[in-house]
Amino acid sequence: MTIESINPATGERLETFAETAPADVERALATAERAFADWRHRRFAERAGLMRGAARLLRERKTTYARTMALEMGKPLAQGEAEAEKCAWACEYYADGAAEFLAERPHESDATRSLVRFDPLGPVLAVMPWNFPFWQVFRFAAPTLMAGNPGLLKHASNVPRCALQIEEVFRDAGFPDGVFRTLLIGADAVASVIADRRVRAVTLTGSERAGSVVAAEAGRHLKKSVLELGGSDPFIVLEDADLDQAARTAADARLINSGQSCIAAKRFIVVEQVVDRFLERFVAEMGARRVGDPLAPGTQVGPQARADLRDALHRQVEESRRGGATVLLGGQVPSGPGAFYPPTVLSAVAAGMPAFDEEVFGPAAAVIRARDERESIRLANASTFGLAASLWTQDRGRAERLVGEIEAGSVFVNGLVKSDPRLPFGGVKRSGYGRELSEYGIREFVNVKTVWIA
Repeated sequence: MTIESINPATGERLETFAETAPADVERALATAERAFADWRHRRFAERAGLMRGAARLLRERKTTYARTMALEMGKPLAQGEAEAEKCAWACEYYADGAAEFLAERPHESDATRSLVRFDPLGPVLAVMPWNFPFWQVFRFAAPTLMAGNPGLLKHASNVPRCALQIEEVFRDAGFPDGVFRTLLIGADAVASVIADRRVRAVTLTGSERAGSVVAAEAGRHLKKSVLELGGSDPFIVLEDADLDQAARTAADARLINSGQSCIAAKRFIVVEQVVDRFLERFVAEMGARRVGDPLAPGTQVGPQARADLRDALHRQVEESRRGGATVLLGGQVPSGPGAFYPPTVLSAVAAGMPAFDEEVFGPAAAVIRARDERESIRLANASTFGLAASLWTQDRGRAERLVGEIEAGSVFVNGLVKSDPRLPFGGVKRSGYGRELSEYGIREFVNVKTVWIA
């Protein structure tokens, strides 16, 4: 079986890769097990030196890696370079902080001495998506490797060159053989890797369907799992919001990564006192963004990563329109090559429409009218998802009261939702479980070990 790399801006086949053979998967697992026996005992300072080397390479090669992201999944070059920089930041953050995050913690008990240790588990399998093909991997790999675990990567099949370049970063930075390995395998081979006794845990970022399958396999074999799944994030605008700032940020929040982000704002819930004024500004901001070749300077919105994903997005827009939504901007598949879709704004969106009920993974925004603050929170929570939310009000006391009512793993007040190595990231409800990043993320794949000494 082969894995193909396709340019979504042109439809051109870029490269063809042979899938990792079962015998080579077995060798990778055996090498990871051997590597763990040594890597787990390396000092934090030694691991940190190698991780800082990975950060240096990411910065030195960011133009190369950004071009690969542009070619394989359509990310505009400037966004790809920023992604490589963010990966370097995560490497440095954990190089600097891992020893403190995983230091022994003394506890009071009836013992002479009692404490908690954080020991590595062993090889961790990561099943990663295409939308942030470097960042999603490094936010798993940096803490996992710094904790003393080897990492095994099963990347999305449409970004194989990215997957191999990530392995190249760790290899060229001097990490021991087997500490990080890319497996070019299909989804049908994941279950057998999870089942292997040498794999101790699994993490997945992806769809609900993929998360359910991976969680079931991990549960069947009694292995720890962390899932970061989809989102239909609300962007709540109250009557006292700064509408100019909210509209600019709303466009940024909807169009980041050409709309292909789990934490991109998707449902814009605006109280009726200001909804018309917000819409005027929001439509103007969305319409002003430059769509084009991701390799061209100045492009802000590239193609969707695959033509089938663009077609699924258009189906959601059309079904919502037939259900009563109004298309104020975009909403048409452009002619010509590539999987492009224009920035699109739907108004009069309500529950029962795909734009409200489903994750809309592309540059289409759903604007929803709320009577007042109370209804805006009810509508925000009327979703099976709970990844993140953005709340807009100039009253800080009001904001601090409302954040506790919003069902989400993160709430950003008067700002763009984003991941940050210093803050935990993850969701509730059907957006998954567990946390990535910060000190909470590095403790997901360790043995929290109690030590009691008489």
